[in-house]
Amino acid sequence: MTDAVETPDAVRLGDDAAPSRDLFSKFDPLIAEREALLATGVRDPFAIVMERVTSPTEAIIQGRRTILLGTYNYMGMTFDPDVIAAGKAALDDFGSGTTGSRVLNGTYDPHKDCEAALREFYGTEHAMVFSTGYQANLGMISTLAGKGDYIILDADSHASIYDGCWLGNAEVVRFRHNSVEDLDKRLGRLPKEAGKLVVLEGVYSMFGDVAPLPEMVAVAKKHGAMILCDEAHGMGFFGANGRGVYEEMGVADDIDFVVGTFSKSVGTVGGFCVSNHPKFEVLRLVCRPYVFTASLPPSVVATAAASIRKLMHAADKRAHLWKNSRRLHAGLRELGFKLGTETAQSAIIAVILPDQEQAVGMWQALLEQGLYVNMARPPATPAGTFLLRCSLCAEHSDKQVGEILTMFAAAGQAVGCIG
Repeated sequence: MTDAVETPDAVRLGDDAAPSRDLFSKFDPLIAEREALLATGVRDPFAIVMERVTSPTEAIIQGRRTILLGTYNYMGMTFDPDVIAAGKAALDDFGSGTTGSRVLNGTYDPHKDCEAALREFYGTEHAMVFSTGYQANLGMISTLAGKGDYIILDADSHASIYDGCWLGNAEVVRFRHNSVEDLDKRLGRLPKEAGKLVVLEGVYSMFGDVAPLPEMVAVAKKHGAMILCDEAHGMGFFGANGRGVYEEMGVADDIDFVVGTFSKSVGTVGGFCVSNHPKFEVLRLVCRPYVFTASLPPSVVATAAASIRKLMHAADKRAHLWKNSRRLHAGLRELGFKLGTETAQSAIIAVILPDQEQAVGMWQALLEQGLYVNMARPPATPAGTFLLRCSLCAEHSDKQVGEILTMFAAAGQAVGCIG
């Protein structure tokens, strides 16, 4: 029997022991800011409950009809009858979930069919489905670039891209947002023999601006870098086939990896990567967020596959979505609002406000009229930037867009954002 180990005085618990620091203390400034905001009587912008969703563009919030202008449901596929039917059939045939990862018992026939649908949609040799879009970036970036390699990314990259960098062991180099010159300069400073992965986004989610992909791809290739393009916000309505900005701008043959999500245009949840790289399939054995995560329920990937195949023939929807985006952008500018881009570049329109007080005031005034938008603030946005992020849907009717403009006009005048 071993002797009892004496607890050192420095760590012995007792009345006189100094209490350890509360691990939540670092959040105290944010807690105080939130409490002060709610004390003014406004609703919490980040605690909205959808009591019932009645269509891709409308829901019941606080018992009233509300137009949805902040859901990323770009192509309105969430209520498509064929998509819903596919999910119900898979639920009946395969049950509610897999209870395992893809490399164990978590690959069912619907998972393989979903990857087949992605290969059809993108015209690629390989497709790999992740449980979320976040994990797709986390897994691909951390696995592709390792110790001794370099990841070169836009300073305004999505959190999932940054987290993918932190999970891996590569050196991380940032360049100024959408600056071809800065990308060229920073790549030129790196060792020629080192592995390099340039990470770009087709559409940047905060302001809705697009990347100058042809120029950036040319620079990346000049320096021998591979390219990963995140098309989360471009899939569905950019390009002749809806593949994304990289297709629209004619650089499909030069992009090595395309990452995307099912939670935007596809209308469900999940993520993916497609590629033509001949060694791509080895990633299923070495990509930790893929290997160690339970796979998506069969009903989810079945809905995704049905939606993706319908998006291949959605030219009319794409045209209507662009019509909506251009009309809303022009209308908001005419009302006097400051927007994130000079012209409508995507389905995202950012309305810039001078401070948090006006941003929250506008957000609440719109909600009280029956319009839901996203309020964004730092750290999701650049320091000192507060905005209302509007994301249009192909199912928004002409009448609804007119209603939205009327509500913005009334809210802006009430809060004092416009004259």
